Amino acid sequence: MVGITEISTIVAAAGVLAGMVLAVVELRNLVKQRKTELVTHLYAVYCSEAFQKEMYAFLRDESSDFQTYQQKFQIEFPPSAVFFNEVGTLLERKLIDFDLVDSLFGGIIPRFWKRAKPLLENERRLINAPKLAQGLEYLGNEIQKYQTKNV
Repeated sequence: MVGITEISTIVAAAGVLAGMVLAVVELRNLVKQRKTELVTHLYAVYCSEAFQKEMYAFLRDESSDFQTYQQKFQIEFPPSAVFFNEVGTLLERKLIDFDLVDSLFGGIIPRFWKRAKPLLENERRLINAPKLAQGLEYLGNEIQKYQTKNV
């Protein structure tokens, strides 16, 4: 016959197990929420007037090399390239959600990457920095693959 001690041990073990399951579920929700918050903050930067104007200038400029672009605009790196490099780095490290990034930025990323790629590749060769803007390259390539696969 099962005594009170055995029943209380089983109930206690079930309580611990239920608590652990609840903790895991809450932790997963917290991670998802944090990833969403990160992208939301990035999107606020993306939507700012200053960012949009700079990105517009970058996309419309016809400089064929990065040094010309730097001299023309008196900046080391275009803020929009730094921004998309950050997005790509966060994406590569799985700190933000790929589907959400595609939904919010997917329309502009292929166009941006098409403009930035030749400038970046040339700059990497000139300054011997093969990892320069690695996140931007990752973002451009992965969004292109994702969009091709999900057409």
